[in-house]
Amino acid sequence: QVQLVQSGGGLVQAGGSLRLSCAASGRTFSNYALAWFRQAPGKEREFVAAINWNGGSTDYASSVKGRFTISRDNAKNTVDLQMNSLKPEDTAVYQCAARPRSGPIIVVVPRVYQYWAQGTQVTVSS
Repeated sequence: QVQLVQSGGGLVQAGGSLRLSCAASGRTFSNYALAWFRQAPGKEREFVAAINWNGGSTDYASSVKGRFTISRDNAKNTVDLQMNSLKPEDTAVYQCAARPRSGPIIVVVPRVYQYWAQGTQVTVSS
């Protein structure tokens, strides 16, 4: 089992930046692929970004591509989401998630991820 604990988030003005971090404990971190999802009020959970086990492959939702960057540090057991040029429509609860690294390199479907962090509110004011 993997335990995920998030930090970061908060309130920022449009155009600003925030960094989310997710620290893992438990099993060997490099055995897991990771992703970030978000859910705004009244909307379904949506994919934001994903990274494979060694950081060699990443993918982003079209809405955040070029503004967000996902990265991981297997030595520190962390995965980060750097969010730049934030927009009000980025407002949501963000969660990191982990799944065993077997199978497709990148997966954007939430149900495949087995472990989830507690979630962090990100609010972007206009």
